[in-house]
Amino acid sequence: MNGLTSNQIYVNQSLNVPDSGQAGGTAVTAAPAVAAAPAVAAPAPAPAPSSSGASYTVVSGDSLSKIANRFGISLTDLRAWNGISGDLIYAGQTLKVSASGSTPPTVTATAPASGSGSGGTYTVVSGDTLIKIANRYGISLGELQSWNGISGSLIYPGQVLNVGGGTSVAPQTNPPTTEASTTNNAGTSVYVIKSGDTLGKIALQVGLNISQLKALNGLSSDLIFAGQTLKVSGTASADVVPVSNSTQGSLGSVAETTNNPTIAEVLNHAKKLIGVPYVFGGQTPAGFDCSGFIYYVFNQAGESITRLSAAGYYDRSFEVSSPQVGDLVFFKDTYIKGISHLGIYIGNGEFIHAGSDGVDISSVSNVYWKSHFDSFKRFY
Repeated sequence: MNGLTSNQIYVNQSLNVPDSGQAGGTAVTAAPAVAAAPAVAAPAPAPAPSSSGASYTVVSGDSLSKIANRFGISLTDLRAWNGISGDLIYAGQTLKVSASGSTPPTVTATAPASGSGSGGTYTVVSGDTLIKIANRYGISLGELQSWNGISGSLIYPGQVLNVGGGTSVAPQTNPPTTEASTTNNAGTSVYVIKSGDTLGKIALQVGLNISQLKALNGLSSDLIFAGQTLKVSGTASADVVPVSNSTQGSLGSVAETTNNPTIAEVLNHAKKLIGVPYVFGGQTPAGFDCSGFIYYVFNQAGESITRLSAAGYYDRSFEVSSPQVGDLVFFKDTYIKGISHLGIYIGNGEFIHAGSDGVDISSVSNVYWKSHFDSFKRFY
C-alpha cells in the first residue's frame, strides 16, 4: 500500500492506512516521537471508594502490614475482608481496604513545623508505633529515631514527630499525664494495653524485663487483654505467684537469660532488629521473612548455617520437650500447608520472629500462634 521495503519511517512522512468503507485507504502523517516522562516514585493515593468498598492493587515490595498501615486499618480486618488466612500476597492482586459501604481513612502529613526544614511532622495517636509511622511515610525506623532523638521505641499520643528529615523536632521526654492508677503506691506509672500488645513488647517499651513486669502486676501467666491497666513502675504486688509455663504442654523450667555465649549473641542480634519490616524472601536488615531472619541472626552470632525455608530448618533440627532460650519454635498451616513459620524462643512463653508486622516478639499462647503451634526444636 505504501511501497515500503523496510521498517524505517521519518517524521512528517505520509502513509496510506486501511479505512473502513474506503477502497484506497486514508493518508496519515507520522508524528514526532515523544519521550516518555520518567516515572517518579510517589506514595499511591488511596483509591476512590466504591459501593462495595475501596480497593488497592498490590505492588512489588508490599506486605499486608504495610497496606494495613497505609490505610489505617487493622491487619485482622484486611485479612477478613479479603479471605486471607496467612501473609502471602502478590503484585497485581486487588485487595479490599474498607468494609462494604465505608470509606478508608486518608493519612496526610501535617504542615512542616517551624524550624523543621522541608520535612513534615506527624502527631502520634493512640495505637501508633514507630515502625507503623515509618512504614506509613516510607522511611526507615533508624531515620525516624534519628530525626527525633529517640533511642528506644517509646512514644505517646500527642507527641509530634519529624517524618520528613531536616532539623530534628526537639525530643519530648515528658509524656502527658495518664489516668491515675487504682493503687495508692506513690510514684506509680501505668500503661493501658492496646490490641496487639504482648508483655514482651510492653517490657521493652518501658525498660523492664518480663519478670519485673509480671511481679509489678501479680501476673502468673502471659495472658493480657486490650484495655487492661498495668503498673510499669512502683512497688511489686504483694500477691505474686510463681510463673506458670503451661503453654502447649510443658515448656519446662525456662529462664530469660542463657549461659551459652553463642545463643546470647543470637538473642542480642535478634532484639536489635525489632521493628525491621517484613519482606518476602528477605534476609538482610532491609527486610526479613521468618527463615531469612533465622539465617541472618545465627550467622551474625558466628553460627554458619545455610539459607533454608522454615521446612528446611525443621528438617535440620530435633524436637525438645522442655525448650531452652535460643531454641526454635515452629508453626504449621499459616499461609501454606505444613511447616510454614518459625521463630527463636526467648523464654517465658515468648519468641522473636519476622512476622507480617516485621521483627517482633509474640507469645506462644496467643490465640493465633497457639492454633498453629507445631513443636520446639533445636539445631543438630
